Amino acid sequence: MLLKEIKDIYHKELDEIYPKEEVDSMFYLMIEHFLGLERFILAINPDIIITKEEEQHMFEGLSKLRQEQPIQYILGETTFMDLKIMVNESVLIPRPETEELVNWVLDDLEKCNESIKLIDIGTGSGCIAIALSKLNPNIKATAIDISKSALEVARNNALVNDVNIKFVKADILKTTSLGERYNIIVSNPPYVRGKEIGNMRNNVLQNEPLLALFVPDEDPLLFYRAIAQLAVADLAQNGVLYLEINQYLGADVKGLLKEFNFSDIELRKDIFGNDRMIKARKPA
Repeated sequence: MLLKEIKDIYHKELDEIYPKEEVDSMFYLMIEHFLGLERFILAINPDIIITKEEEQHMFEGLSKLRQEQPIQYILGETTFMDLKIMVNESVLIPRPETEELVNWVLDDLEKCNESIKLIDIGTGSGCIAIALSKLNPNIKATAIDISKSALEVARNNALVNDVNIKFVKADILKTTSLGERYNIIVSNPPYVRGKEIGNMRNNVLQNEPLLALFVPDEDPLLFYRAIAQLAVADLAQNGVLYLEINQYLGADVKGLLKEFNFSDIELRKDIFGNDRMIKARKPA
């Protein structure tokens, strides 16, 4: 079958669900992953024919996309900070906004040549801790998560990316101490309120782990409060806290950190102009 015919079928089947540009992107990701073909192949050879076995991969992927399964789960991997990160339904798919948080940490450490002890709370796929460890060899990272299956994914990702990270299973809502002093605590905790479900796409709600997404409407700062308490206890002198946040709760998180006497609190917007991350220094 002609590859361009399969592309036409993708659009016929998926354009009612996704924007056309997104369908193009998903089609090209599929041929790169399953067929080993570059995305510009049709421009060079519009009459390329693929085998029956290759067709099967493409149509199985199409069926899953029709069911609104995320392309990253179908492929079993995604890219984060130019690193390959394996993903499945046990972990959230890393977002571009989280890359901005990682870049903030890296920028702040650019001129630091000392060893940095860092802990990533709620690590999921491990993408934050792995990217920071890979891109700054001075970082010695620990990563914790409540989910055993998420930690299995994270450990595998650490192996794939050749970084040494200590992984710990823990529930931060029941943890009173991290057991060590850290220079940096970084976290992208659950922060989506139930009332925001209407703003979310089906492929997220039906596939990604809800435990890693949602917080109670009546206590949306639940995890930030727990992290702040741990930071007060276990950040080293002049230690820094970096958090990804709900875009609608920037002022609330900032107020919470003030209650815990954090200093040098900085709220930063993402590339879309939304309040998305916050940094604070441990109180003296």
